[in-house]
Amino acid sequence: MAVIPKTITDILQKVIFPGSNENVVGLEMVQEIRIAGSRISFTLVFQRDDDPNIQAVSEACANEIEKILGKEYDITITPKGIHRMKAPVLPGVKNIIAIASGKGGVGKSTVAVNLAVALAKTGAKVGLIDADIFGPSIPKMFGEEGARPHFEKVDGRDMIVPIEKFGVKILSIGFFVDQANALMWRGPMASNALKQLIVEGLWGELDYILIDLPPGTSDIHLTIVQTLPVTGSVIVTTPQDVALADVIKGVSMFRSKSVDVPVLGIVENMSWFTPAELPENKYYIFGKDGGKNLALEMGIPFLGQIPIVMSIREGGDNGIPAAWSEETVTGNSFKELAANVIEQLRFRNENLKPTERVRVKKR
Repeated sequence: MAVIPKTITDILQKVIFPGSNENVVGLEMVQEIRIAGSRISFTLVFQRDDDPNIQAVSEACANEIEKILGKEYDITITPKGIHRMKAPVLPGVKNIIAIASGKGGVGKSTVAVNLAVALAKTGAKVGLIDADIFGPSIPKMFGEEGARPHFEKVDGRDMIVPIEKFGVKILSIGFFVDQANALMWRGPMASNALKQLIVEGLWGELDYILIDLPPGTSDIHLTIVQTLPVTGSVIVTTPQDVALADVIKGVSMFRSKSVDVPVLGIVENMSWFTPAELPENKYYIFGKDGGKNLALEMGIPFLGQIPIVMSIREGGDNGIPAAWSEETVTGNSFKELAANVIEQLRFRNENLKPTERVRVKKR
């Protein structure tokens, strides 16, 4: 049988916590399930580090898994006290920025990559997580499709060392899978893979870490806000009406009471087309100022407009982001975008309280 995280939680529902009628899954004690070949590992969360039931409950969980799956699996159970589970996941990261879009095809990943590079060019320490688990494109955009991160042991844990290029530390599920094979993971598998990139990445001290989210809203978005206190979100759109309608849904998700992540602003991508031979001409093929006008209507900062220029597409395909080039139309557009994001982050951090991770309560 194929073993996935749900297999483990189904099995562990039979383990009752001593002195109660609740099982360890119902008590939300089973977290951070990871499955790699014949290795199964997860965390058991207790109310305190010296809980007298730690050994008994851990052994009961291991025995239950062995009884169902057999002894060919190597099972690692890590008990933690609840106060340690509240520790920051990325303690060395000052700002966590989610890059989102209401729909696909608006150039969200292109904006994420070039914004990360533009921020790095200011002298900042920058990281980028490719959270588009089902369609990872970040490795190609950095020209690192064949890269394979190595592992480094830190305090007894195997940590993933990010690939570094153009001053940006990068991790993507694309580094660990065959590029020719489509990923067909169920929600829990994708969420656990993403958590590994976040919590097991050796990120170190960073001024900014950008998270390139999948388009729309999904389990991945929920995983991010449950795992990390996201400082703010940036919404990418094109000027056309069909894209703008989905922006409203994305903004509503981040602004909802349950998520409550500040929206730093809207970026309008593909604002106009400028042919190389006529650099002063602008052709508004997707409409004019749609994102800019929507930002004004919704009372959201407008972060900038990115034109359609051949060099952006070429940079994405060739692995050299357009923002890396000096004194070009696109380079200056992303430089201005980075400056506006930095300013909005400053305003947000000075005027709003820190974001908290979303806590999902089971009834």
